[in-house]
Amino acid sequence: MSTKTRPFPPTGQRLGAVGLGCAGLSPWMYARPQLDDQDAAALLNTAVDLGVTLLDTAGVYGEGHNETLIGQTLAPHRREVFLATKVGLVVDDLATMALHRDGRPTHLRNAVEASLRRLRTDNVDLCYLHRIDPAVPLEDSWGALTTMVTEGKIGHLGLSDVRIHEAEQAHRFHPVAAIQSELSLWSRQTLGSQAHEEDTVGWCARNGALFVPFAPLGRGFLTGTITEDTHFPPSDLRARHPRFTPPARAANRRIVTVLRAVADRHDATVAQVALAWVLAQGEHTIPIPGTTRLTYLRDNIQAANLDLTPQDLADLNSAPPAAGDRP
Repeated sequence: MSTKTRPFPPTGQRLGAVGLGCAGLSPWMYARPQLDDQDAAALLNTAVDLGVTLLDTAGVYGEGHNETLIGQTLAPHRREVFLATKVGLVVDDLATMALHRDGRPTHLRNAVEASLRRLRTDNVDLCYLHRIDPAVPLEDSWGALTTMVTEGKIGHLGLSDVRIHEAEQAHRFHPVAAIQSELSLWSRQTLGSQAHEEDTVGWCARNGALFVPFAPLGRGFLTGTITEDTHFPPSDLRARHPRFTPPARAANRRIVTVLRAVADRHDATVAQVALAWVLAQGEHTIPIPGTTRLTYLRDNIQAANLDLTPQDLADLNSAPPAAGDRP
């Protein structure tokens, strides 16, 4: 399998064009058959063997389990991967995914050092402020992380789910190397296509930052495998997501219909077309789909080899907006 690469804008380092969101490898977000650590490790090793470079985790995923899994599995491959983690959120209740924000400098330092221990590394390539804490000045939170860049514990800093004015505020103090936010064919708000939206993807391109779309497959909906009859237990966040109510799912099938029409032209999967559309938003964009299945992992990586035509893109861009709000 040939693996396409893209540059990490701040340095030009080449990364696999499709990364891996690792949250689903731990008890977190989705109620689905849980991989044991041995199977999860096998998937991680396969991802690296297939050329996946950007691995995305966070301290809150599985309340530290996710970072521990990655550290145990990939310590021998540390130089082959680009590790990204996040700090600034604290788990109150893992079962309900209740969280609170903590951007205090002391907490951030302790959180980064705990992440490094779990990841079994002296430094992490990219560390995001997972969410800005409104109770703490951004300069204080960002300053604490900047100090750890100076100390060599963090390579680059990123922000997750931020407004452009917040990114600019941080960027004036220390470069924002990456912004992570949701982007998919049913969540296009970071493209600034509507008057009330912000072009975060464009801001990253103009300021030499990587844009990292999470949930590029619409939390599984844009794979075409979820129907109006699919049941989500209470422990699955989609049971409470407005876009996954039965009426919303019925309406959102229109988006999948557009994806499937393009997929049929290329003998590709619906998911591959959904990822190819995200990749088409700019060379500075590396999506991080998550999966627990080796088949889907291989399919996702191959999406980088799918060249969408101008007509494909026009058809996809004309897909209707999603029914249901984004929480």
